[in-house]
Amino acid sequence: MEGQEITTTGCGRCGTEISGVNGRYACGNCGWVNHWSEGHTELPAYDPVGDLPLGGHPRT
Repeated sequence: MEGQEITTTGCGRCGTEISGVNGRYACGNCGWVNHWSEGHTELPAYDPVGDLPLGGHPRT
């Protein structure tokens, strides 16, 4: 989890103090979520293969 930073702000809708990771937030009080592009860092590139096991389906 290198490069992850817990950040805190006021909710954009109801003002509740909320915390998120690298400037990305979701309010559990009213459901407000900030846009992904408002984060403090670049998101990792999409990898359609990812960390899937040999069977090709994620473990549940």
